[in-house]
Amino acid sequence: MPIPIWPPQAEAGADTMRLSLDRRSLLAGASVVALAGHPVHGRAWAEGSGGGGLRLDPAPLSAVSLSPSIFADAQAANRDYLASLDSERFLHNFYLSAGLDAPQPGYGGWESKGIAGHSLGHWLSAVSIIIANTGDRELSASLDHCMVEMARIQRAHGDGYCGGTTVERDGEILDGKIVFEEIRRGEIRSGGFDLNGGWVPLYTWHKIHAGLIDVHRNTNHASALPIMLGLADYLGTILEGLDDTQLQRVLDAEHGGLNEAYADTFALTGNPRWLRLARRIYHRAVLDPIVAGEDRLAGLHANTQIPKVLGLARIHEVSSDASFARAARFFHDTVFDHHTYVIGGNSDREHFGPPDKRADRLSHATCEACNTYNMLKLNRRLFGWAPDARLVDLYENAQINHIMAHQRPDDGRFVYFMPLAPGARRIYSEPEDSFWCCVGSGMESHAKHADSIFWGNDEALYVNLYIPSRLDWDVLGMGVTMDTPMPFEGRATLTVDRAPGDERTIALRIPGWAQESTLELNGRTIAPVEQAGYALIRRKWSAGDRIALTLPMRLSVEAMPDDPSIVAFRHGPLVLAADLGPADEEFAGLGPALVKRGGASDLLSPGTDGINYAAAGAMGENLSLRPFFNAYDRRAAVYFPTFSADEWASNRDTYVKTLEADRALAERTLDTLFLGEMQPERDHAFAPSRSEVVNWNGRAARRVPPGDSVSFRMLRPKGPAVLQVLVHRADADKRFRIAIDGNVHSGAWPDPVGEREFVTLAFPVPGRNATSARHVDVAITALDQQALLYKIAMLAAVDP
Repeated sequence: MPIPIWPPQAEAGADTMRLSLDRRSLLAGASVVALAGHPVHGRAWAEGSGGGGLRLDPAPLSAVSLSPSIFADAQAANRDYLASLDSERFLHNFYLSAGLDAPQPGYGGWESKGIAGHSLGHWLSAVSIIIANTGDRELSASLDHCMVEMARIQRAHGDGYCGGTTVERDGEILDGKIVFEEIRRGEIRSGGFDLNGGWVPLYTWHKIHAGLIDVHRNTNHASALPIMLGLADYLGTILEGLDDTQLQRVLDAEHGGLNEAYADTFALTGNPRWLRLARRIYHRAVLDPIVAGEDRLAGLHANTQIPKVLGLARIHEVSSDASFARAARFFHDTVFDHHTYVIGGNSDREHFGPPDKRADRLSHATCEACNTYNMLKLNRRLFGWAPDARLVDLYENAQINHIMAHQRPDDGRFVYFMPLAPGARRIYSEPEDSFWCCVGSGMESHAKHADSIFWGNDEALYVNLYIPSRLDWDVLGMGVTMDTPMPFEGRATLTVDRAPGDERTIALRIPGWAQESTLELNGRTIAPVEQAGYALIRRKWSAGDRIALTLPMRLSVEAMPDDPSIVAFRHGPLVLAADLGPADEEFAGLGPALVKRGGASDLLSPGTDGINYAAAGAMGENLSLRPFFNAYDRRAAVYFPTFSADEWASNRDTYVKTLEADRALAERTLDTLFLGEMQPERDHAFAPSRSEVVNWNGRAARRVPPGDSVSFRMLRPKGPAVLQVLVHRADADKRFRIAIDGNVHSGAWPDPVGEREFVTLAFPVPGRNATSARHVDVAITALDQQALLYKIAMLAAVDP
């Protein structure tokens, strides 16, 4: 039977009804109104994808245009940045590898290092998205030229290779192709974040492979598919020649979403070779627990793992593997429910921590942008399997509060980490001398603000994100215009511009943060069918029909799961933050705490504009809380310790002393090396020897076998200092040999300092003199027992 527009008595002229569309009632309604009542969601998706769920597609990029808004501003700034970049500079090493003259110098930052080429892959994806969305002619011309040059480079190699990675051997920079050919011969070495000394060459390879797939899909460029298939074949012949043990050693190094790229290649070509290879690119050490439904993420490098699960999801889509679908769902829910901060991002210093343990992980290196970029890709896949407004709530939260904070819209520069330490500021990329991984993923994130607003099929239109835009979708035979001031005000109007001749369903997401929403059709309040967080209206539409949705925004509080006294605040979908001053001024405060007068929601007083709030800090300061995402050049605090009046009276001195001690320690700390973490190790010229990266007690670490040594460099202090080595308390009596500038420590073994499970051992370091080098060279050798090392810190000495 057809889904009703609203109850018959309302249609017959009864009193208009006010509708309370809260998430609880909508989800309850989902169990009553079965999808089988009408084929709302169109054709069936692969079996096992979602417990009988049915497939939706995002509206084609060409069918959506953004109207003026913060999202359109971000896309425009990103478009200008993409247009300013020169593909010949990205291809600098590619030319040299092929024996060709490089017409332009390479870029700086990461593009001048062994990982060179990863940014080109993201640029290809981002440019192709903008072209598909807007038809941008300037970017089309730039892409055409890049495709011509990549094809020329590939022809010069003659074997399908087209890459720009490099590797350092004995102080000489060599073409990274040598690494691939060594792997072909079965010569495989890795210290955890390298492959035969090359900085994650398969990660970079995946970016190029995926970028070419996006160019083919989004622009149907004639050269993209042949170049991509040449790449796929070159690496494919290498990986196919390895036995399972060898391949697992290769996969121990970060390799991006290679499994997803090969599954996509199968989907494009139908060649079963690529699906077999996608299935073989299965990193057992990480994926086996996920497939088994076990959360063993603590201590793992976050963004290394997320693309592997994206690959499982894509393999399921092209081959209907229910176990991979369950694994993708489990991972998605585990990360969002147990490892994610209030802004929708995850990780601290790029690593997952123990589940639901974030209170002591509020640092200057929280929430790597690449993680959120990839989690949103996974979220989007799951939504396509079976519509669920909760998924879009998660997407909206991360898009507004992390991704929109990640790019400064006046110049299009990006942030690597989104720091959540109180008083932290954002550090932005340089246009031509950064090219961090998060610059690459940022190019894509801000190219695709139009790609998830509307979903549907030939029966239904789903309105997922409330972003000012216009849709003209031939499959549905519909055109609509959405006007909304979101995310600042909770209302949206959908006007039908073009209507098909028969019935269609329009489904509007009712966000979880909107408790009492109202819906009007052509000026009349209606009660639509409610299902899975959506308000469904089915009728024969006419041009000029108008739907008005009101989504009241209220203040809400989110507590840390491991310490409910630490809270963050939202206004509707917007995470709020205390403004702690300009980013270019030092922050000397201790971070604000709040004293509760009643419930946690009573801690703030609303401002006159409905978005800004005020609070009285526990130390007597006046705090102004505003949306976090657009605090681009301000220092901020997102999480707040809270106390009752009695708690504050008894704990004030201890709280202040603890914060002052933390600040003093930070001021003394000259340099820090987190072992087992890729970028810190590279920054400190870490030489791993035979040590391996492990995850121990919820942290990344290095296990140094007996008789083996690791070496690294630390900044040399001006005066006397101490080198602190963080170990687990149970390992504090396991002696190792430590040499500083070649001088072996020969004094009494230091007593461990610390009251928790991790303690430090402190070794004296002499100060700088006229002949001293800028760095201190350190070597640690395990003696008769393994050394398990977590962190090294160089601290200025203090008087006793």
